Amino acid sequence: MNDSTENRLMHRGSEWFVPKFGPPKFRRFVGLLFLPYTAMVLGYAVIGSAVSATLDWTRVLAIVLIYFLGLGVAAHALDALGSKNGKPWGRAFSQKQLTILAAVSLVAAYAIAVYYMIHYVPWLWIVAVLEGFFVFAYNLEWFGGKFHTDRWFAFSWGFLPVLAGHMIQTNKISLAAVVLASSMAMFSLVEIKASRPYKKLKKNRHSLQEADRLQMHGYEMILKCVSLGIILLASGLILWRVAG
Repeated sequence: MNDSTENRLMHRGSEWFVPKFGPPKFRRFVGLLFLPYTAMVLGYAVIGSAVSATLDWTRVLAIVLIYFLGLGVAAHALDALGSKNGKPWGRAFSQKQLTILAAVSLVAAYAIAVYYMIHYVPWLWIVAVLEGFFVFAYNLEWFGGKFHTDRWFAFSWGFLPVLAGHMIQTNKISLAAVVLASSMAMFSLVEIKASRPYKKLKKNRHSLQEADRLQMHGYEMILKCVSLGIILLASGLILWRVAG
């Protein structure tokens, strides 16, 4: 590992969502998962489920597991593997490790999804096919990066998870679910719009002027608030359904 790669890994290792304890490999794996942002997507799926008329808790667990494996693990492994800019998390693991991680996680996620789609919720195929496309097209930057944009990010990891959560409970699409999914996509758009400039500033944090440093901390606060807000919203809805 050269000095440039090590410096980039140290920069990402200082991110607020990377633990300050444990061996380097563990810290880098946790960093690869982008847990607060992954939790946002899991929250979207939970929110979509929670607003259904009836709630099957096994299906809530299933959709959370599907998105944790498909997005939290597989998509982030593919992102590290396929980035044209050589993202630092991709340098922390070998291509073989990332490929195996992505493949095993995707197979497991789709095995769970296919079971439900065959036996209970055929409408979920719509989301499954679209998410299967975006997990490669977005993260591997297919088609010249045409789908690696903020809007497609908001659609694939904001809008679709809400529909998936709702579909796995109801096996249908409703206008209310579409409106709710659109609102969650807006939060994903806020996240990615704040994340891009934040990462640029964070990369050069040691040479920043005071104004830029304040701006960096402002973006970081936005990211923390948006991710925690969605997690709390999903948790609140679950508690409401439990109490009801």
